This record gives sequence, C-alpha cells and structure tokens, in this order.
Amino acid sequence: MGKRVFVGNLPFSATEDRLRDLFGQHGEVTSVEIIKDKFTERSRGFAFVEMATDDQAAAAIAALNQTEMDGRQLTVNEARARTERPPRGSR
Repeated sequence: MGKRVFVGNLPFSATEDRLRDLFGQHGEVTSVEIIKDKFTERSRGFAFVEMATDDQAAAAIAALNQTEMDGRQLTVNEARARTERPPRGSR
C-alpha cells in the first residue's frame, strides 16, 4: 500500500493532472484528489496525493515542500489520519 501525502496552500488553478505530473517526477503516483467544497465544487486549497511507496512519498515531500506553484508556497507533508469528531448535535 502507498503513502498519502498532504498538499496544502494549493492555488485554485491547480489540477489533478498537474499534481500528478509534479509528484510523478519523484515516483509512481497512484491517486490524486483535490478536495472541493461540496456546494460550490471549488477547490478548498488542499489535496491528497498517494505515492506507490513510502520512499517515493518521502522523496516528494523533501523535494516539493515550500516550493512555489502559481505564486503560492506549497505545504507538502505526510497525511495524518483524520481525527474523530463528536456528532454534530453534541457540540
């Protein structure tokens, strides 16, 4: 199984194909998902890229963190598991 990488501060001009090409320079990309607002379908400014191996993910993080894409400095790091949130009614 591959390693998921978080990509933050993504410019709204970014596409999944463009991310696949960028990360593909550092290994095999198995999936790319730009997270979008469920109502407007506009990018929320971050994405997840899955690399085939841990080593490839580490290489991509080392090479791409703090690099610029369309005037924005990307934040690239290992994706963390989503934390459990309490049900909406209990907040």
